[in-house]
Amino acid sequence: MKGSICEEQTFDSVYMSYSEHLRNFIYYKSGDLKQAEDLLQESFIKLWEQCSKVSVEKAKSFLFTVANNLFLNQVKHKKVVLKFEKQGVVGINKRTPQFILEESEFESKLLQVIAALPEGQREVFLMSRVDKLMYKEIAERLDVSVKAIEKRMNKALTTIRKKINED
Repeated sequence: MKGSICEEQTFDSVYMSYSEHLRNFIYYKSGDLKQAEDLLQESFIKLWEQCSKVSVEKAKSFLFTVANNLFLNQVKHKKVVLKFEKQGVVGINKRTPQFILEESEFESKLLQVIAALPEGQREVFLMSRVDKLMYKEIAERLDVSVKAIEKRMNKALTTIRKKINED
């Protein structure tokens, strides 16, 4: 891709190159396709607004950084909203505040660990766990052997267990 991102043709090319991968990245983090599509669009709007400051070579990095930050901001906002909602229904919820806090912290840590996995491992892990694909289907989609998928999944699970059990 050549040219400036401010040129419509170059911007379209960047969109076509990265939109699906970026949407999947957000979807795998959030588990919410609508949220992923919204954040995808918001990320590209920010790229367009900053087009004169972002080179074509840095576009992918810019988009993924912006999308990740937007996602984390939404998570923070949801935590604040949930905190205030739960204050109104303390007697109704049988889960203790301590349990809710630990559950939230665990989920947050799990998302961070998954996000930190090498791309191949993360991709296989999420395709298996989120998309519910069999190893054979994943291997066909990624054009690698089933053994390679098994190895990536094993490494991903080992890393996740190790990182979650730290602390």
